[in-house]
Amino acid sequence: MHVQGRAKATRRSLLEAAAQLFEERGYAGTSISDISTLSGRTSGAIYFHYACKENLALAVMEEVFDTWPALVRRHREADLPALEKLVALSFSVARAFRDDVVVRGGARLWAERKSVSASFPSPFEGWIETVVSLLEEARREGVLTPSVIPRKAGNAVVYAFFGLHTVSDALDGRAHIEERLHDLWLLLLPALQAHPRPSPLLDRALLFSNG
Repeated sequence: MHVQGRAKATRRSLLEAAAQLFEERGYAGTSISDISTLSGRTSGAIYFHYACKENLALAVMEEVFDTWPALVRRHREADLPALEKLVALSFSVARAFRDDVVVRGGARLWAERKSVSASFPSPFEGWIETVVSLLEEARREGVLTPSVIPRKAGNAVVYAFFGLHTVSDALDGRAHIEERLHDLWLLLLPALQAHPRPSPLLDRALLFSNG
């Protein structure tokens, strides 16, 4: 393997090991020695690539933030009505929180951000803007109920989604997050759709999200 390729593989191995331990043990409960043992890399390799545990935590958070733009773009550019894009995107994000070790580690780090001296950017403003934009697109399509104000509804949808994520994590490690998200949309869509038909929309959005 080329030197750059080996270095990239080493950094990824360290990043994933750190994310797994941050999720399982928290930031304070994870040591460089733990990361070395899990990754199979030496402590020297960790210090060479990341210098300290704090830098690893920052790298995990940066990787999480780098995950979202391509995912959002894929859904925004899909040939789907805006509300279907929104619902499909929510399921794709939910699966990332459930299945992606780096995203899961980043979620734990964000929850413990006050114990880390580094400053993490907030993810929520970007998500709110994405949801508001999709609701405004739905308004232009004529499928949003007239009483819905995209800015206020966008805030509410993001609050509900991340509240669902937090509770699902606490109850069962997000094992049933898709089922619970489905139930949430059955509650929210009748309030958003001008002509409520939540179940067919959910079916179509899930078909795209699973594709």
